Amino acid sequence: MNSYSVDYIDDLYVQYVRDPESVPLSWREYFEQFVIGSAALADRDKEKRAVDANEIAKTTVSVTDGGPPQTVQPSPRKEPTAVTPLRNGQPLSEQDIVRDQALWMSRMQHRINQLVREYRVRGHLVAKLDPLGLARPDSPELNPTLYGISDEDLSRPLDTTTIEHVSGGTLDAILEKLKNTYCRSIGAQFMHIDDRGIRDWLQQRMESTQNRLDLPHKTQRRIYARLADASIFEEFVRRKFVGAKTFSLEGAESLIPMLDLALEKAGEHEVKEVVMGMAHRGRLNVMANILKKRAMNIFWSFDDPNPEMSRGGGDVRYHLGYSSDWKTAAGKKIHISLCFNPSHLEFVNVVALGRTRCKQDHQGDTDRSKCMTILIHGDAAFAGEGVVQETLNLSQLAGYKTGGTLHIIINNQVGFTTEPNQGRSSTYATDIAKMLQIPIFHVNGEDPEAVAQVVELAMEFRKTFQRDVVIDLYAYRRWGHNEGDEPRFTQPRMYSVIDRRDSVRVQYLKRLEGLGKISPDEAEKIQQSRTSKLESEFEASQHEKFVPDTQTLAANWSDYFGGDEPTEPTDTTYDRQRLSELVDSLTRLPEGFSPHKKLKRPMANRRQMAAGKLPFDWATAELAAFASLLVEGYPIRFTGQDCERGTFSQRHAVLHDVRSGERYTPLSHLSENQAPLELYNSPLSEAGVLGFEYGYSLDSPNGLVIWEAQFGDFWNCAQVIVDQFIASAEDKWNRLSGLVMMLPHGFEGQGPEHCSARVERFLAMSAEQNIQVCQPTTPAQHYHMLRRQLIRKWRKPLIVLTPKSLLRHGEVVSPIEDLSDGQFRKILTDPDVAMSDARRVMLCTGKIYYDLLKERRTREINDVALVRLEQLYPLGVNEVLSTFNGLKSGTEIRWVQDEPMNMGAWPYVKLSFGDELTAAGFKLIPITRAESASPSTGSMAAHVLEQKELIEAAFEGL
Repeated sequence: MNSYSVDYIDDLYVQYVRDPESVPLSWREYFEQFVIGSAALADRDKEKRAVDANEIAKTTVSVTDGGPPQTVQPSPRKEPTAVTPLRNGQPLSEQDIVRDQALWMSRMQHRINQLVREYRVRGHLVAKLDPLGLARPDSPELNPTLYGISDEDLSRPLDTTTIEHVSGGTLDAILEKLKNTYCRSIGAQFMHIDDRGIRDWLQQRMESTQNRLDLPHKTQRRIYARLADASIFEEFVRRKFVGAKTFSLEGAESLIPMLDLALEKAGEHEVKEVVMGMAHRGRLNVMANILKKRAMNIFWSFDDPNPEMSRGGGDVRYHLGYSSDWKTAAGKKIHISLCFNPSHLEFVNVVALGRTRCKQDHQGDTDRSKCMTILIHGDAAFAGEGVVQETLNLSQLAGYKTGGTLHIIINNQVGFTTEPNQGRSSTYATDIAKMLQIPIFHVNGEDPEAVAQVVELAMEFRKTFQRDVVIDLYAYRRWGHNEGDEPRFTQPRMYSVIDRRDSVRVQYLKRLEGLGKISPDEAEKIQQSRTSKLESEFEASQHEKFVPDTQTLAANWSDYFGGDEPTEPTDTTYDRQRLSELVDSLTRLPEGFSPHKKLKRPMANRRQMAAGKLPFDWATAELAAFASLLVEGYPIRFTGQDCERGTFSQRHAVLHDVRSGERYTPLSHLSENQAPLELYNSPLSEAGVLGFEYGYSLDSPNGLVIWEAQFGDFWNCAQVIVDQFIASAEDKWNRLSGLVMMLPHGFEGQGPEHCSARVERFLAMSAEQNIQVCQPTTPAQHYHMLRRQLIRKWRKPLIVLTPKSLLRHGEVVSPIEDLSDGQFRKILTDPDVAMSDARRVMLCTGKIYYDLLKERRTREINDVALVRLEQLYPLGVNEVLSTFNGLKSGTEIRWVQDEPMNMGAWPYVKLSFGDELTAAGFKLIPITRAESASPSTGSMAAHVLEQKELIEAAFEGL
């Protein structure tokens, strides 16, 4: 060990400073002598400076009270007492002194570098973020004495060339700049980012400005005006609608100037569209002051004078969306869309991202720069809801990236009545965002100019690196969770502080008045103009003939409609020769491309299917539907867990070269002018990905947007997306979607979690023809169903229970003629048994049809008709009854299903058609598994036994 190893000696010295007895005696003596030597050198420096001062200034000028300047002779210089540095009792040589001084400087530089880094890493912990001024724990790592740096060291000249972006002659000056940068109203977390280039970019921009913009007077006035907009709106609404729920923004009014400045910056960056998602807090304020929704329309919703308009539908005012155009100060136009959002606070995040991605795709915005997303979160929800992690995880994935999202957390410092120490295990609500390589900025919401700096920096970061960025706006709720809530029950100390505080608008006004940047008269005019405008809007809303503005579907939806299902059939036929060519092209690979050897046979079979020599299996019919739609100009986006290959190794839509790993997608090489295809394996996520695809479908009426679950029941992890968006959006918000959910379904002994897509849940949500629920049983039916989804202009979400074992079932095939010439049929009657000849009818849906067919053949029965419901909803009673024309009165109709009696389609069938079938003279009898809390057994042997008993029960008495 070299005795002058800097790291080794430095560690020993720090240990010595803390506890001299903890180091060996020889080193203790050395450090004692070193301190003496350093003191001697410091004394020499002082004496030299004194001599220089005496030489330069022989006289000193002073001023006496009221009298002329007088010359005072300097006092004689006192000769210093010489101190000879010693080591082990022996005087040090000049060489030793120089060497020790160099060592001291090296050691000090190392410690200073550590201290500077700690400010960058931990400065946010002591920043003045909380507008309520509640105490924050100290961070001892920012104390210079921890590194053996004395008060005298703080004023010594330093070489700062090795400290990036920091300059200053002394350590005191350096620390002052670091405190200003990281410990005032802005706390920055960025040192977790692995990319040094990004860290340097952030350091340079923060430390060169000390994290404070020099705002021009015009911008300061603009900020004040936006604060006035926010606070006066809230005060007006609270005064006019006493006790009404508004989920006031008061306490976080800085959100409005923050959004204002973000949109101005977006305009500078040539952003053309912004999609926003937010929960209910401050939503009315944002709609009024950012999206410019007329206040009269908002006021009208409080009075709610026309209940007939919303009978059975609509939504509360603080869940509604809105869209408008924003014009920046520079004259740039930005279209803003605020997404509709239910009370499931964070699930709108992925919906908004999906909409943004779709807008980018439609505009050819491949660099993801023309459209962006702004998401506004609450602190408790951001830390607490798992969909936030799913949202963040999508940000850099090829199939989901949108060029970077601006996340703004309105930090109430409480969730309803739950305090942070009860609601999260992390220091900050934003800590989940550290999973990404992005900065997190915490900012005091009562420092509007710090807010301006953070927005500027965040938007520049997003544009430069096309990544998400998080702003944690520290604020509070002045009125509790809502205006009817009493927060002092649970947060008395917090609200004792809030009750004594002026609003941020009043505080900022005092600052501007103190700086002479605005006069009381100007401020009064701003307030009067805002109040006067709101009064006129309120009066207009009270007029008995007032009718609120309603937003219709966007222009790209003008050719599409919702409501009831059209009764006329949809022509989904396709030229046989062209279909054959398309399917054949799916088997043609680039020269030299080598797929896995096990794919040779299925590819050869597909060529045979294309030639009409083999009937189509399920996967080939599906690919044929995709291919025909693509060449007809319909874009397709298909995502899901393992959807490229297919969970059951059936699809193989994307092929991989076994030698190079190169990918090839035959569907993307059909013709030169075909529509775009996006085909992506999704992350292991259901709620996030399904929400994203739903959002995508909202802006893609002419495209086939599909999400496929790995197993059908996996959608239960995305129940909120189905309940709050897919099933109810048309009724609540008049928003249409053509999203397709493919859910593999089938009782085949794979256990409770891999058998049932829980069709009963979809059927329980079915009303007012809100969704389509289908379980096709032939490849041709699947083909026509997919084509019908786009060819007809009626747009509803489509839930498809797709098969598993039927993917390779010998009976589940269709000749090419059934694809080219047929159409989708809601009900498939028995091709072999006429109703007039049937002594029993078995009504069913899905895979069990083939089990019943096999049993009928085994028993050689020819007077039992098997009828399949291919579309379970919408399905009219008359459509069902007409199926049984010619059936003798009193005939048994047995509903047969794999699922337990309390699951599957039976509860829906009984409720929807049971009474009518009975009234028509038929006996409706259920054949099901016994009621169960779980969909199925986990035992294969038990499954086989149950299935045998079920089939025997269906044929009992024959």
